[in-house]
Amino acid sequence: MRIYAIAVFLFLYVPIGIIVLFSFNAGRHASELKGFSIQWYDKALSNPFVGDAFVTSLIVAFSVAILSSLMGTAAALALQRLKGTPKMLFDGLIYVSVMIPGIVIGIATLVALVTVFDFLNPLLASAWPEGSKPPKLHMGYASVIAAHTLFTMSLVIILVRARIAGMDRALIEASMDLYATPWRTFYQVTLPQIYPAILAGFLLSFTFSFDDFIISFFVAGANTTLPIYIFASIRRGITPEVNAIGTMVLVASLVLLLTAQFLLRKRTQR
Repeated sequence: MRIYAIAVFLFLYVPIGIIVLFSFNAGRHASELKGFSIQWYDKALSNPFVGDAFVTSLIVAFSVAILSSLMGTAAALALQRLKGTPKMLFDGLIYVSVMIPGIVIGIATLVALVTVFDFLNPLLASAWPEGSKPPKLHMGYASVIAAHTLFTMSLVIILVRARIAGMDRALIEASMDLYATPWRTFYQVTLPQIYPAILAGFLLSFTFSFDDFIISFFVAGANTTLPIYIFASIRRGITPEVNAIGTMVLVASLVLLLTAQFLLRKRTQR
């Protein structure tokens, strides 16, 4: 079992280590290591297309993480009161949305949005004053954020509900017995107990949205996220610049994870 575990970890992490190593390649080919250099990091950071794609991914990921955390937490708190058939129905919908492949979500979201836009755009044009250009609904930031939130909200619901299931209900009942308002009970009793699950859902939503390619490819429209840019670059051939971009994303993810762990530890100690 130890040999098997070591083999699994090597299979997972050796390719990542190779990407980091070859990001410092002095040559132009990603498969040939010819000395060490940071030129590809400088090229990636000075590439305006990489910068625009990175900013787009950050905007989408932070928006998705915030919306998913808020709506997922609210839904989890509401669903804990359901029983019987309604509870089974909503549980099924939540788990189905997680198990559906990303390509299905992307195609379904694309078809739904195109249908809605084709219906609403003529209505907006007819209702808009003559002589001015009416707004036109199209694919962009909003469509990507909506599609990602649809999936990641279910992940937040699952995490928060698992935390709520292990929560001490006696504390909530004691707060109500002491005449605390529902909002005060939530802020001072419930929220501190489910905060780790909310933070985990926020980080998971951010990571999924930032790294997603399949759903973004269908609904991004003219916007280019970082995974879409990397995919387009790989089609022209893998260069050390792609490895440098992947390494920087890896470092940023590790910093975010360590920061979250530090905040959780500080909050636990306090």
